[in-house]
Amino acid sequence: MSTAMGSLILRTAARFLLPLLLLFSVFVLLRGHDEPGGGFIAGLVGAVGFALYMFAFDAARTKTLLVIPPVVMVGVGLFAATASGILPVFVNLPFFTALWWPVELPGFGEVKFSTPLIFDIGVYLVVLGSVMKIVLALAEAEE
Repeated sequence: MSTAMGSLILRTAARFLLPLLLLFSVFVLLRGHDEPGGGFIAGLVGAVGFALYMFAFDAARTKTLLVIPPVVMVGVGLFAATASGILPVFVNLPFFTALWWPVELPGFGEVKFSTPLIFDIGVYLVVLGSVMKIVLALAEAEE
């Protein structure tokens, strides 16, 4: 057991900060349409949360916490980002033209779902999956 894994303070902080960092990453993802932010920086913030958790515990425990393997995240993200650009072509608009659909959500009212949001979610998944694959590979090589 390494010294980092034995640190009660780090383990406690990681358990507390991971959900907060993931929530903040979703905030940054959704905020990116009107103000600075978006999929890339949100994916990095999410990856930092999981990396902190991995430093506190280990790579195997972090992999189980991820639920979706990083390689699958990258594939789904690439598909979503590509699909967001292709969707307008089906309604006779140029590639990557932004489309919006109003969606009624109970308790929230009308929310605009859009191809830029689909693109940002794709970028989020690609960045999160790529960074986590690299970090987990490095941690497993060390162990």
